[in-house]
Amino acid sequence: MTNATPSISVADIRKSFLDFFVAKGHTVVASSPLVPGNDPTLMFTNSGMVQFKDVFLGNDRRPYKRAVSVQACLRAGGKHNDLENVGYTARHHTFFEMLGNWSFGDYFKRESLRWAWELLTEVYKLPAERLLATVYHEDDEAYAIWTREIGLPPERVIRIGDNKGGRYKSDNFWMMADTGPCGPCSEIFYDHGPGVPGGPPGSPGEDGDRFIEIWNNVFMQFDMAEDGSVTALPAPCVDTGMGLERLAAILQQVHSNYEIDLFQALIAAAARETGEKDLGHKSLRVIADHIRASAFLVSDGVLPGNEGRGYVQRRILRRAIRHGYKLGRKTPFLHRLVADLVRLMGDAYPALRAQQQRITAVLKAEEERFFETLANGMEILDAALAGGARLLPGDLAFKLHDTYGFPLDLSADVCRERGVEVDAAGFERAMERQKTQARATGKFKQERALEYSGAANHFNGYEHLAQSARILAIYVDGGSSAALGAGQDGVLVLDGTPFYAESGGQVGDAGLISSAAARFAVGNTLKIRADVYGHHGTLEAGTLNVGDTVQAQVNDAMRAATARNHSATHLMHKALREVLGSHVQQKGSLVNAERMRFDFAHNAAVSGAELREIERLVNAEILANQPTQVRVMDIESAQKTGAVMLFGEKYGDSVRVLDIGSSRELCGGTHVQRTGDIGLFKVLAEGGVAAGVRRIEAVTGANALAYLQQLEDTVNQAASTLKAPLTELNSRIGQALENARALEKEVATLKGRLASSQGDELLTRAVDVQGIKVLAAALPGADAKTLRDTLDQLRNKLQSAAIVLAAVDGNRVQLAAGVTADSLDRIQAGELVNFVARQVGGKGGGKPDLAMAGGTDAAKLPAALASVAGWVAQQL
Repeated sequence: MTNATPSISVADIRKSFLDFFVAKGHTVVASSPLVPGNDPTLMFTNSGMVQFKDVFLGNDRRPYKRAVSVQACLRAGGKHNDLENVGYTARHHTFFEMLGNWSFGDYFKRESLRWAWELLTEVYKLPAERLLATVYHEDDEAYAIWTREIGLPPERVIRIGDNKGGRYKSDNFWMMADTGPCGPCSEIFYDHGPGVPGGPPGSPGEDGDRFIEIWNNVFMQFDMAEDGSVTALPAPCVDTGMGLERLAAILQQVHSNYEIDLFQALIAAAARETGEKDLGHKSLRVIADHIRASAFLVSDGVLPGNEGRGYVQRRILRRAIRHGYKLGRKTPFLHRLVADLVRLMGDAYPALRAQQQRITAVLKAEEERFFETLANGMEILDAALAGGARLLPGDLAFKLHDTYGFPLDLSADVCRERGVEVDAAGFERAMERQKTQARATGKFKQERALEYSGAANHFNGYEHLAQSARILAIYVDGGSSAALGAGQDGVLVLDGTPFYAESGGQVGDAGLISSAAARFAVGNTLKIRADVYGHHGTLEAGTLNVGDTVQAQVNDAMRAATARNHSATHLMHKALREVLGSHVQQKGSLVNAERMRFDFAHNAAVSGAELREIERLVNAEILANQPTQVRVMDIESAQKTGAVMLFGEKYGDSVRVLDIGSSRELCGGTHVQRTGDIGLFKVLAEGGVAAGVRRIEAVTGANALAYLQQLEDTVNQAASTLKAPLTELNSRIGQALENARALEKEVATLKGRLASSQGDELLTRAVDVQGIKVLAAALPGADAKTLRDTLDQLRNKLQSAAIVLAAVDGNRVQLAAGVTADSLDRIQAGELVNFVARQVGGKGGGKPDLAMAGGTDAAKLPAALASVAGWVAQQL
């Protein structure tokens, strides 16, 4: 660990890298989110080329042919999972930054390699004698550029062959997938010198730390077919990647990434918050790494959860919290590091600074949630591993996971530190047993997927609510049929339809499909595949056959009501972002004719004042009565308009851009023609549905009016009951509550007096047991407070005593036991009350001198009370 001020900072390296390639004609492209918006095969963005994947595949075009970026990356789930190594090695991270430059059919190997050499040796001043390169063994062109043009000695240019079991299966041959764009690559290594163990790439000692890869230049020049053959691409491309942290370690002349200036600052901040004095402690490294990953994930919309990306986020957070706990920090601390992170990286990533307050709140909430369970989990683990245990049983690991919220990887992390193995197979067996039980108790019906291979049907429902169509297919009970008879449920596929199929949160249309002799009531419309709509319903009369011509008519009233609610979601989404902040992102929705439901990312309850402002903004848009505009365009043009896109959504080449009021979003649903058509917008409810996710339910139009009229009826009824004018309703309710509270106090006083009088009567029923007065009795009509008050009076009057009092309500029993101070060395109130409670089907506890309990079998109370004197005698 070094405290010296580096000659070049991480921030300087970022800037100089971008500046260098801008001077070479490159366009700076901002870092894309950690959640890939164009690649459902990836959990997280794990390299700089992810956002350019569609460009390489030919599915997208950019206005530039040369690009440069500093990309935020994450490897903590799925194929790329470095989580277990983070903090324990010199170069493993969950979050890291990738420097990269790209050519899309422009320059190729010569420029790429020469510029890489120029940047490293002339800008960053790395000694040329410390650099070496690898090339694919067949790539004579790259080898010649290195040796003849750049002048790297041949012995420092290493040819790497097919070392992964087949043709083109090599560390130096890159493939995007099993087929498609591919090509050789050339990696640049830095030699830390003979004082560090390890051999050059391609040697038996290549896994050592002496030779560290810093930059990879990938040359996509082939298209690989399914048979493994390759043909030249018409426009070869370049994709490069260099780890910022690795480069910084070399330029700052330290061996570990955790010794660079950025990590030194985060480690110091972690030490400040945990109180750890040893700045080399590996737990501080873990915390420093994980605060970057967690904060950037929240910034990009990933909140802690129990599945998918949210679960990975939770694992990272809880691992950091556990390492703080290990250092002795038993209260939330991680969220305090967000300000330090923003100071270090906010200039390079403005979204981080803009969302600082929200990120802090999300992390704090997760910390508070986990600290409630962490102590219990650690206590169980410590007990299980005491005495030199070498294996944590799978059943116990599952109990920690299932009951205490202690993930398996966290248990494994603790066990690894103590040299203990986890019975992972046993854990999986326990998990499977639980799933089997859940499946056995669950009751559900799953319809078989319809197998349709015919022509697509065209949706005309944006322009029309009725049209003539021909039946292409009929399904009954999930299978294809030539006809549908009266009374049968089925699915119809038409060659064209005005019915909207359920999509994007909007329910499918209902309506009628009919012929001269048949009537089919459509209850819902669903997609059989992306371009085929299926109409689900019941044939109420007649017979329908494949090939029949029918009239398709959408229920226009339901469509209009649904459109009002759907259009309102767009206006509300805009209002939410204005009132709560730009971090608000849609997390799901359901829109039907009755109401709208909208889920969104936000880490706090929406206040009443905020809801009022949201309602005001939406209704102001409605009153403005602006026309709705829909434009169909390519995705790139849509992006340029500033249209809001759902986070992580996969869009096609052609999209619909919806302008409604001041909102502009991509949407394929049906909408009103003018904002005024919505009529009225009213929020019904707001609440939480998951960690960091809130839900608003609202109504529009006639449904909003009906809701307000119902509220009016309720208020009028309350006023009538209280015989008060509406203007005085609140004050009358206040008076009624005051009267009720006064009566409650009066009842409590009367009960106290009753208890006092009963107490005096009970004194005569106490029996002497070896010098201790024992009293066990029932108090008719008493409550818990009356039992305690009477008990206190009796203890004061009886002096040396053990007392049990009981009250009965139906079959329920309430018990109170008390022991005077001079008798506590022989009798405990908790043991006494439990002795009685077990006889009446209950249990309880409390302090040694006063304890409460309950039971459910009042019939056994007389015998239980009669046994108290005998029990006391056994204790003496």
